[in-house]
Amino acid sequence: MLQDPRPIAITAAEAPVRTKPSNYPAPFAARMVGREKRPLGDLFGLTNFGVNLTRLSPNAVSALRHAHTKQDEFIYILQGHPTLYTDAGKTTLAPGMCAGFKAGTGNAHHLINETTEDVVYLEVGDRTSGDSGHYPDDDLQALLVAGAWQFVHKDGTPY
Repeated sequence: MLQDPRPIAITAAEAPVRTKPSNYPAPFAARMVGREKRPLGDLFGLTNFGVNLTRLSPNAVSALRHAHTKQDEFIYILQGHPTLYTDAGKTTLAPGMCAGFKAGTGNAHHLINETTEDVVYLEVGDRTSGDSGHYPDDDLQALLVAGAWQFVHKDGTPY
C-alpha cells in the first residue's frame, strides 16, 4: 500500500509560500507587492475549495477589487486591522472578525492594509467550474477554464 505524501496536520504559518506571487497579467501583478499567500488547502489535496493563509504588509492589497459569478468567498481576520472595500463602502476589520461574499451578487470587494502593521487572515473560496471574475475598477475579466484562470480585457481580447 502506497503512503499518501500529504501531511496529516501542519502549523499553518510554516506552510510554503506560493511561488508565483500573482496570477494577474502585467501590469496588475505588480500591484500585489506585499501580499504573501500560503495555499493550505492544496497541501491536503483539497479540490472542492481552497484555503489560503494570507499576509499583507503595510499598504498591500489582497486582490484587485472583484466579484465572482459562481464562487462564494469567506475571510477571517487573525491579525491586524485591514480595511474592507465593497460596493457599500469601507469597513475596518479587526482580529476575530469575518466577512463573506456570496457568488453572483456583483458586490466587488478587496482588503487593503492601510496600517503600519502586518495583516494576517484566512481566505476560503470554492472552486466551482465556469466561474468568472469581474473587476469594476480595472480593464480586466477572469475566466476559470479547465481549473486555471484566464484573463482578458473587458472587450474580451486576451492579455
